[in-house]
Amino acid sequence: MAERPPGYELPLLLFGAFRSIVDATHADLAERGHPDLRPIHGFVFQAIGVRGTTAVELAARLAVSKQAAGKTIANLEKQGYVERTASPTDARAKIVRLTVRGVEFLELSARAFDEIQTEWAEAIGEQRLTELRSDLRRFAPGELFRLDAPGWLGSER
Repeated sequence: MAERPPGYELPLLLFGAFRSIVDATHADLAERGHPDLRPIHGFVFQAIGVRGTTAVELAARLAVSKQAAGKTIANLEKQGYVERTASPTDARAKIVRLTVRGVEFLELSARAFDEIQTEWAEAIGEQRLTELRSDLRRFAPGELFRLDAPGWLGSER
């Protein structure tokens, strides 16, 4: 019987697989006209959502400072991915919304993730991929989109 690998290997393998998927997706996105976006921006776009959000709400969703959220919004606005509009309910607040370019990024990234999933299914088989997904859901319960990952990764807790 083979010796059991050390416990630290499992999270590193999971992270490596995650990194592989995200890197492949961003390489595809770069080829399709989005070379300046990074993995963090996918979290930002998801946190902005289809209705938009304020900078304060965005910071809370991402678990980052208001300053960090504001800087990210400003950079994405310069690149044409988001726009700020007046809030219909609060004259002091601005709503951050995805532009057509921001929505395009999300659509292209979804397509790239689907293509990678197809490649994995071809490599290990559809049944194994289904079982892997089921097992991962068992060990990663709760929200599928943990938008607070940016803050969690950068936290000094």
